[in-house]
Amino acid sequence: MTSANGKYEPTWESLSQYQIPEWYIDAKFGIFIHWGPYCVPAYRNEWYPRRMYLKDDPAFEHHRQTWGDHQEFGYKDFIPMLTAEKFDAQEWAQLFKDSGARFIMPVAEHHDGFPMYDSDLTEWCAAKMGPKRDICGELADAVRELDMVFAVSSHRAEHWWFFDGGRLFPSDVQEPANDGLYGPAVVASKDHSNREEWKDKDWTPRPDAKFLEDWLARCCELVDKYQPQVVWFDWWIEQVVFEPYLQRFAAY
Repeated sequence: MTSANGKYEPTWESLSQYQIPEWYIDAKFGIFIHWGPYCVPAYRNEWYPRRMYLKDDPAFEHHRQTWGDHQEFGYKDFIPMLTAEKFDAQEWAQLFKDSGARFIMPVAEHHDGFPMYDSDLTEWCAAKMGPKRDICGELADAVRELDMVFAVSSHRAEHWWFFDGGRLFPSDVQEPANDGLYGPAVVASKDHSNREEWKDKDWTPRPDAKFLEDWLARCCELVDKYQPQVVWFDWWIEQVVFEPYLQRFAAY
């Protein structure tokens, strides 16, 4: 998926020749959207999928009291509850247009590993589960009809460790049938409560080649299917192990 003969080589020297488009410089105002299964519990923020498995986090006990034991009711069980029955992409796009926004950027895939688009690389996505709709695709069409720029963000990188709390006590994260959603869930070497440690750009264990190639394939799939004019990545993309893959994607 990443062998296309593009204008640039996967090196910083070549990629630095890219000229930032005028629309991006002039746009000023855009809207960034977080929406996914984590909106069902609607507790605190979009990091609920991680925090619900961390025993020292308030979300852990909240989940047990509200939804039940983590073996019986895990994050995966919120997916069927995300029905999106009232989602109207045209209505959203008109609201964005009326607000003066020039570009719209939904989170195509958050750390939870559940793409909000129609992915050919996983069964765990919004087009096949939950709403059973291509949320990003519908929004892309509606936004472009009103002459706004469509962009996406990917937070897939953090999926390497995002559900690691579920490895430390009996939970559904440990069930092989759920690997497609929870992923490696590698127990991170960092103290999740120490923000300074999180600034380290070389966590261990490092993501392996299988994970990195899958990350790259998903990024290229977003480009192939939706042609976003911006792809934004969350903070963990700064990990040194991602650099050659990031270069390959940028050249793609």
